[in-house]
Amino acid sequence: MEPDPANNIDAMYREELLEYYNHPTNRGAIEDAQIKFSDQNPLCGDKVELFAKLGIDGKKIVQVKFQGSGCVISMASASMISEYVEGKLMDDIRKMTREDMLSLLGLELTPSRVKCAMLALTALKKGIVEYESKKINTTEMP
Repeated sequence: MEPDPANNIDAMYREELLEYYNHPTNRGAIEDAQIKFSDQNPLCGDKVELFAKLGIDGKKIVQVKFQGSGCVISMASASMISEYVEGKLMDDIRKMTREDMLSLLGLELTPSRVKCAMLALTALKKGIVEYESKKINTTEMP
């Protein structure tokens, strides 16, 4: 019987997730971050805090770091999204969907695990909204 290529691909992605979990990129804090947002998944206890620094134009994310604790999927996703969004416009990040995140992960997940995968992206999007809201409120004041 021949090996199923789908199983090999799935195993490769699982190995990549474990690598991100064991050796996360962009783990830490950014002291002068314009965007800082914490979020958690109360169902499983995953927690993440995202920090993002903006470019001079205030529209592009130039650096992202995260801190947190949780399952392999949530922490690997935080590491992956931190790499993916650097250099991207906040408008483009706001438009990212669940399917975009799952595509980045490369795995089919159960609905409960999708929440783990989405935690960091959701925190980043909420942080962008909060940043822009504060920016609007401070520019409208006399």
